[in-house]
Amino acid sequence: MNIAMKRIVLAALAAASVAGTLSACVPLIMGGAVVGGSLVATDRRTSGAQLEDQGIELRAVNRIQENLGDRVHVNVTSYNRQVLLTGEVPTEQDKQLVEQVVSKVENVRAIVNELGVMGNSTLTQRSSDSLVSAKVKASLVDAKDLYANAFKVVTERGTTYLLGRVTQREADRAAEITRSVNGVQRVVRIFEIISEDELQRLLPQPGTPPAAASKPANGG
Repeated sequence: MNIAMKRIVLAALAAASVAGTLSACVPLIMGGAVVGGSLVATDRRTSGAQLEDQGIELRAVNRIQENLGDRVHVNVTSYNRQVLLTGEVPTEQDKQLVEQVVSKVENVRAIVNELGVMGNSTLTQRSSDSLVSAKVKASLVDAKDLYANAFKVVTERGTTYLLGRVTQREADRAAEITRSVNGVQRVVRIFEIISEDELQRLLPQPGTPPAAASKPANGG
């Protein structure tokens, strides 16, 4: 087994294990990265913004649970205070109610509501989605012209969502790579586009090669 394949397998196993464990306990899964040393160093949000995103996710999940209980399966992913809602709800009214509940969470500035009106996805489907996300992340790492930790990847029922603060060039390149990954049925971009000049200000200090900066972090 080559190094790239080992990386995909290990990432997929970790992602599937976490997804399976959380799904077995509660119908609400909070998406998002764990803030660790390497992620903070390469994430293009400020450390304060990363912590705020974690807080938004926690508060949103709790309030959805309080208002809708176990009848919905909602994933909440916040990036720079823009919230992506994925998962399943039984009715259109529930879909709108989830959005209303999340819109009242402190510091949420925008919501992208991608909830499906249908029965909850199965554990098999969620594991498949975790594997797809792991393969996308590994492909972004292998692309030496991208900083993989600038992207957050979420997959739901075969649709892969890409979030991050990136240039138009990076956005186009990441979408191109993601579309080529087996299992990806659709790619949705939820990017904040920055200029090339701003990118240069955000890049690691001279002497740090892109390959090193692209080293994956937990949940990135």
